[in-house]
Amino acid sequence: TVNTLIKDNEFEDAVNFVRQLYLNNVDAIIVQDIGLATYLLEVFPDIVLHASTQMNIHTLEQAKFIKSLGFKRIILARECSYEVIKAIKENVDIEVEVFVHGALCMSYSGNCLMSSFIGKRSGNRGKCAQPCRLLYTLDDSDKPSYLLSPKDLMTLDKLNQLLDLNIDSLKIEGRMKRSEYVGIVTQIYSNAVECY
Repeated sequence: TVNTLIKDNEFEDAVNFVRQLYLNNVDAIIVQDIGLATYLLEVFPDIVLHASTQMNIHTLEQAKFIKSLGFKRIILARECSYEVIKAIKENVDIEVEVFVHGALCMSYSGNCLMSSFIGKRSGNRGKCAQPCRLLYTLDDSDKPSYLLSPKDLMTLDKLNQLLDLNIDSLKIEGRMKRSEYVGIVTQIYSNAVECY
């Protein structure tokens, strides 16, 4: 993955990093930065790029644009509705990966500055401090509660609907989770796909 926005002074290092991955025949590179992606497609015409969920692709028009740039797969925004996923899958000749399990962000697909301001770590740089998971109060009379923390996404009961669309890949969050949790959740979804 190279799925953060690249600063100008990081561009050369990012390209060299991708060059090493490319020369070692990785299956694909997940990219967020459109400038980097455009450059990579010029330098390595046969490179396989996947558009990161942090590109926040959640409309048919965005999907068509990403396809026109040369991406092979779109990892759709976590917030996409079934109707949008269906429209993209039916109208754009591109692989579609759908987020099916894990933490939702109070911002669109993790494009948040709150972590930078409160936690001094940028979620847009892959280092979210998850400040939305903290207790907050609206005023001094309120009992602290999790006002900004959305429930996690769990689509197991809707999985057949997604599989009916011939979704190419299911995305399960594993970052900041224990390996046992990731293993169990992945096995559950794998079993559900096999039963389908």
